[in-house]
Amino acid sequence: MSTDQGEQAFRRNKGFESTHKEMLETAVRLIADKGVDAVSIAALARAMGINRTTVYYHFESREKLIEQVKAWSSEQLASAFEPDKPRLERMEHIYRFVLENPQLLKMWIDDALNDGDIRRLYPHWDQLVQGMHQHFSRTKPAQEIDPEVFCINLLTTAFISPRIFKNSVCPDADNEAVIERFKAESLRVLESLELL
Repeated sequence: MSTDQGEQAFRRNKGFESTHKEMLETAVRLIADKGVDAVSIAALARAMGINRTTVYYHFESREKLIEQVKAWSSEQLASAFEPDKPRLERMEHIYRFVLENPQLLKMWIDDALNDGDIRRLYPHWDQLVQGMHQHFSRTKPAQEIDPEVFCINLLTTAFISPRIFKNSVCPDADNEAVIERFKAESLRVLESLELL
């Protein structure tokens, strides 16, 4: 491939990636506003003001579109546990995502309950379990802590609790107040487990 062809392919690919990202973000907004049943190739095309052929170029079917939205959601949830970001920033990210995207969270929970390998739903599962196992074997040798059960408790608490709290305990609280309360309590729990 000549340099000119390589540059043209790069530009096309770059445009493809940005359009693809915009389509996923638009699908996420549609799901957030109207629920997963309202999302279709035609609805996405209408929302973006493009033709369906363009959408089909990116997603061969509605099922593939939903599958990629779920993958994107899993990546968002997983990014809250990446160690390269400051702890409070990670906490805020997850609590904000959970509170602002209840329909996406519901899709994730449905998959977790019905058909999923946790490694697909949460790509960093093995690293999280291994890290907890190493931590607890150093800090709490007298206690037998099951790292897999501990990690499931950690994830479900982080992913589900803020939504339940907002819906059932304090429905009038704004998201910022809920996020701050959950960050404070999470820090307290992590400190008590010597995870800080």
